[in-house]
Amino acid sequence: MKIKDFIEEKVAEIKKTVGRETAISALSGGVDSSTCTVLAWRALGDRLKVIFIDDGLMREGEPDKVRKVFGKMGINVDIVSAQDEFFAALAGKIDPEEKRKAFRQAFYSVFGREVLKSRARFLVQGTIAADIIETKGGIKTQHNILEQIGIDPEKGFGFKVVEPIRELFKPEVRQVARELGLPESIYARMPFPGPGLMARVLGEVTPDRVAIVRKATLIVEQEIKKLSPFQAFAVLLSDKGTGVEGGKRKFGDIIIIRSVESKDAMKAKPTAIPWDVLMKMSRRITKEIPSVTRVAYELTPKPPATIEYI
Repeated sequence: MKIKDFIEEKVAEIKKTVGRETAISALSGGVDSSTCTVLAWRALGDRLKVIFIDDGLMREGEPDKVRKVFGKMGINVDIVSAQDEFFAALAGKIDPEEKRKAFRQAFYSVFGREVLKSRARFLVQGTIAADIIETKGGIKTQHNILEQIGIDPEKGFGFKVVEPIRELFKPEVRQVARELGLPESIYARMPFPGPGLMARVLGEVTPDRVAIVRKATLIVEQEIKKLSPFQAFAVLLSDKGTGVEGGKRKFGDIIIIRSVESKDAMKAKPTAIPWDVLMKMSRRITKEIPSVTRVAYELTPKPPATIEYI
């Protein structure tokens, strides 16, 4: 694939598809949605409205970081606060597929309102090839897949979907992002699930439980950075583990560290993390998150496991 030719082709394609109408971009800060946002901005300029939904499930400080990065490129990002709506949609749900569907409904409900406000008729989003393959294969529901599973977004939500990079896998998306002038902090960053930290909380998703896995994931990312894995993060299990505090028994949270090497996210193998790095992560997690009593490292490749837990 010739990157420059691809960019020119997609910019022209977006111009033709949207015409004189306006579009709204679903920006999360990940490389996929960031790439689509810049492609659409090149095609539409001020006729593109860029929205970041603060669903309460993102990395530490993500909304402000995203606004600053795109502000430097001359792209204004509107932050939409919707934490209460997402947590309400997820309340009481335990089943992974039910949680993904609840997230999807909340996501498009919020975006539907923003589309009506902006009077945009098109939604630009960062669906990539792996999303489509996993959803159509029944592996797991991706929130940004609609038409592929028989949902008409125009009838259901009032807009048409534009997916400029749907035929690309992650390595190709990174190449396009770099060519578009996105900073390394975007084009080289580790993948992050569309449903955010919800995908790393087993059991019910609550603000307190998300805060635990957010802090643990930050520690993992900081300590493993030099190894440059494809993806590394923390997972909060639904059960409790026995620990000791002050000579007394304590039931606490269990954190799983997950780190994998992959090219396209379709297959993956666990990262060979040095023992001292694993031990440092364990010490930091248990010290900085007092509710955690146990930390483990997971070794399952993909397949049979998926990279994310749900």
